[in-house]
Amino acid sequence: MGCCGSSEQKQREWKPLEDRSCTDIPWLIIFALFCIGMACIAGFSISTGAASRLISGYDSYGNTCGQKNGKIEGVELSGRDQTDNKYVFFLDPCNIDILNRKIKSMALCVSRCPDRELKTYTDVKRFALQNGSELCSYDIPVSRYPSHGERSKKCPKLPVPPSKSLPVFHRCTPVDVSCYAQFAEAFVTFVSDNSMLHRVIAGVMASKEIIMGLCVLALVLSIILMVVIRYISVVLVWMLTALVVLGSLGGTGVLWWLYVDHRMNLTDQTGTTPTPQQQLATGNVQALLVYAVIATVFTVILLLLLFFMRKRVALTITLFHVAGKVFTHLPLLALQPFWTFLSLMLFWVSWLGVFLFLGTTGSPVQSEETGLVEFRMSGPLQYMVWYHAVGLIWISQFILACQQMTVAGAVVTYYFTRNKSQLPMTPIVSSMLRLTRYHLGTVAKGSFIITLVEIPRLILTYIHNQLKGKENACARCMLKACICCLWCLKKCLTYLNQNAYTATAINSTSFCTSACDAFVILVENALRVATINTVGDFVLFLGKVLIVSCTAFVGVLSLNYQRDYTVWVLPLLIVCLFSWLVAHCFLSVFEIVVDVLFLCFAVDTKHNDGSPGREFYMDKALMVRGREARLGGRLWLESGRSLIYIYIYISLFHYPH
Repeated sequence: MGCCGSSEQKQREWKPLEDRSCTDIPWLIIFALFCIGMACIAGFSISTGAASRLISGYDSYGNTCGQKNGKIEGVELSGRDQTDNKYVFFLDPCNIDILNRKIKSMALCVSRCPDRELKTYTDVKRFALQNGSELCSYDIPVSRYPSHGERSKKCPKLPVPPSKSLPVFHRCTPVDVSCYAQFAEAFVTFVSDNSMLHRVIAGVMASKEIIMGLCVLALVLSIILMVVIRYISVVLVWMLTALVVLGSLGGTGVLWWLYVDHRMNLTDQTGTTPTPQQQLATGNVQALLVYAVIATVFTVILLLLLFFMRKRVALTITLFHVAGKVFTHLPLLALQPFWTFLSLMLFWVSWLGVFLFLGTTGSPVQSEETGLVEFRMSGPLQYMVWYHAVGLIWISQFILACQQMTVAGAVVTYYFTRNKSQLPMTPIVSSMLRLTRYHLGTVAKGSFIITLVEIPRLILTYIHNQLKGKENACARCMLKACICCLWCLKKCLTYLNQNAYTATAINSTSFCTSACDAFVILVENALRVATINTVGDFVLFLGKVLIVSCTAFVGVLSLNYQRDYTVWVLPLLIVCLFSWLVAHCFLSVFEIVVDVLFLCFAVDTKHNDGSPGREFYMDKALMVRGREARLGGRLWLESGRSLIYIYIYISLFHYPH
C-alpha cells in the first residue's frame, strides 16, 4: 500500500506487521509544504540577485562588482560598469562591529588587491597608476590622492596592509590575521602574543598528519568498543557497583569515626565556663553527627536499592550483551552516524548559503548617517529569516529522527525474527525503505514537537545573553529556571519520541497512538527504565572517557617524537574534542539500540509467557531475565495478597473491640 491513506487495526498485535499502513499523512503534507516554502525562499534570494551580490560582493554605492549595474535613484555613484573591477576592497578592514558582526568601512570595487604594504597616499597613488586599481572613492581622481581634502574619509586608512582575495568570495582580506583579533574577544590576550600564535599555528600544521591519524584512531576505537562492550559491560557495571558501595561505607565510617573522636576530645576539655574554642568544637561535633546520620541513611537506602534492583542491573548487562550481538548481525548500523552527519552537513551548508543570500536580499537603501547603500528587506519579506531559522531546527530534528526510526526498524526486525538466519539481506536498507514509504509523517510530527520546545528555549537563551549584566538577580534567576525547565522537557520528549518511533516500527500506528502505548509500557517498567538509564548511561560515559583517554595517550606518545614542536596543547585539544564527538555519535547509536531492545523485551514479556502459541521472541540470554521478571512479578503479587490476608485476619480476630 502506498502513502495514500492511513488505517490502524483496533486490536493490534505487538509484533512487526507485514501489511503496513501509512501514518500521520497530514503531517507529511504539512512538512512537505514547509520544505517547499524553504525552497521558495532560496529561489527568491537567488533570483533577486542576492547570490551574485554575496559571491561577487558590492560596494558602498550599490554596485555589484564584476558586472554592469543599473542606476539607483538618489545615489550619485551608482550604476557604474564594474566588469573589470572584480574584487571588494575595504578602506578600513580592521574596523569591525562585533555586536552586528560586520565591517564598518566603505567598500569599493577594485581590479586588484594590494599585495604589499602601502604606507603613504603617494604609495596608494603609485599602486593605482601601475596596476589600474583605484583604492580611493570613485569621485576622487588618482592624481589628487595625496592632496585631496577628504582623503581621510574616502581613501584607505594608512598603512594599507597587504591582502589577498578569497578563493570564491571576491573580498580583499588582509594577510595578517591579527587584524581580526578584536572579533574574538576571548582570544585577544592570546593573539596579541604573535610569537605564541605563530608557534601554535606552525605546530598544528606540522602535526596535521598526526592529528588526522589520531582522529581515525578514535573512529576505529569507537567501532571496536560497540562490539566489545558486551564483554566488558559486566566488569564495568559490577566494578562501578563495588566502588559506590565501598565509597559510601567508607565515607560513612570516616564520618562516625570523626564524630566519636571529636566528641571524646570535647568531653576531656569540658570545664565550668565554655570558651569560644569549645563552643566552636561543639558546633563541629553537632555538624559531624548530622553528616554521619545523613550518610548512614543514604548508605542504607543505597544498599537496599542495590539488593532489590540487582536483577534489574543484571538485565542492563544482558541488554548490553544482546546489543553487541545486534551489531555483529547488523554491521551497517555502525555506518548510521556517517549518513546522519553527512545529511546534516549538506543541509547546514545549504541552509547557511541561503541565510547569507538573505543577508544581501532586498532593496537598496541609503543610510542617513553614513550615506552608504545597504540592502534591506522590508514588509512581510523580513519574516523570511524567521521562517528560515525555524526550518533549521525542524529539518535538523527531522534528520535525527529519521536515524532513530531507521535504527529502531532494523532492531525490531532483528528482535522479532525467531530464526536469525532468515533476516533480510540488509535490514538497515529495508528499514529505510519502510520509513520512506510509510512513516515520514510520524517522523515529521515527532520532530515538530521537539521544535516547539527548542524555539522558546533558544529565544530565552538569546535574551539571557543579550541582557547579561543588565538584568536584576530575580530576572536572571527566572530566565535560567525557564531555560532549564525547557531543556528538561526537551530531553523527556526526545526519549518518549524515540520509544514512540519504536512502537511505530512494531505496530505501524500513528505517532500519538504509539507514544501512548510506549508510555504505558515504560510506566509499567519504571524501575527497569531508571536502572537502564542510570547504569547504562554511566557505562557509555566510561566508554567515551576510555576512547578519549586512549586517543590522548597515543597522541602524547606521537607528539613526543616530534621534538621541534613543544606546544602540545592545541593539537591534543583538537584530538580530544574530535574523539569525544566521534565516541558520542557512535555510542548514541548503541544507546538507541539498547532502548529499542528494552521496549521490545518489555512488550515480549507482557504478551508472551513461553507457552505453546505464545513463545518468546527474545534472545536466550534475555529469556532468563524475562522468566525472572515474570516470577518476580508473581512473587510480589502473592506477597501482597498474603500481607492483605494477614492484615484482615488480625483485624477481625485479634483486634480488641
